[in-house]
Amino acid sequence: MKKRTVIFIVGPTATGKTELAVNLAKHFCSEVVSADSMQIYRGMHIASAAPDESEMRGVKHNLIEFLPYGETFTVADYADIARREINRILETGKPAIVAGGTGLYINALANNVNFLPVKTDIALREELSREYDELGGEEMLRRLALLDGEAARKLNAADKRRIVRAFEIYKTSGVTKSEQNARSVLSPPDFKPVMIGVTFSDRQALYGRINRRVDIMLEKGLLEEAKAAYSSGVSGGAKQAIGHKEFFPYFKGEQSLEEASEALKTATRRYAKRQLTWFRRDTRINWIYRDKTPDIFAEAVKIIEREEKSDA
Repeated sequence: MKKRTVIFIVGPTATGKTELAVNLAKHFCSEVVSADSMQIYRGMHIASAAPDESEMRGVKHNLIEFLPYGETFTVADYADIARREINRILETGKPAIVAGGTGLYINALANNVNFLPVKTDIALREELSREYDELGGEEMLRRLALLDGEAARKLNAADKRRIVRAFEIYKTSGVTKSEQNARSVLSPPDFKPVMIGVTFSDRQALYGRINRRVDIMLEKGLLEEAKAAYSSGVSGGAKQAIGHKEFFPYFKGEQSLEEASEALKTATRRYAKRQLTWFRRDTRINWIYRDKTPDIFAEAVKIIEREEKSDA
């Protein structure tokens, strides 16, 4: 029996994934499921580049701006909700369209990752965090390598959050993070993932687009949005995201607005580079280069038709 289709529109930030997803959703009379870890939060509309009504053009977007700003939301939480929305759309006989640049979210859906229940121990996490601060990242990574060499090889010493989380998983479950990951992918998804990546062949063109986007965000009121976040007293969650925290030194009088804006541009360019590195590892992705493709919508439709024929 032919599998149902889920179209994934992925790639780095500022490449026009939303516009393409909307055009495809209108073409297939379908809906979009967001795969952006910051667009899920209320209070980050500008910083997360969440689409407004004019950009949605009547297409329903799911999993956008539904969560309070400071609330913790894991990839397992996302996968659970997103799968329900995808299945609901597929039941209508239409393909579901997932669009976003959060690699962990895309991976969870496209590879049918089944997250094993892991206890969250806040006290232990705080203890491990203090230990990291006292011993330093290099020593903590060395100790992690003795428990879980595979996980340690994928991390760098500055990645405090993931190092602490790897220790927390082992200490609360007795199973390493690598073993949990191995157990999590047990069966393929019950749909055919059609993977489309959108980017630029010229990296500087992408970076220029990112810089212009930040300028436009500032014109739309990004500074006021970031100030509200800074004054909220909320910690964690979206407050650690790119787009707001870069302005906190400005609010404290430690930087000029120009310096803070440049810091945001730099952080966003680095994030785009990490996104590209992540997605390049997935050989299923059909890449469309905006600076080389006159009509990316027509090219995307060709890819979808070709992929579906190959599965017939």
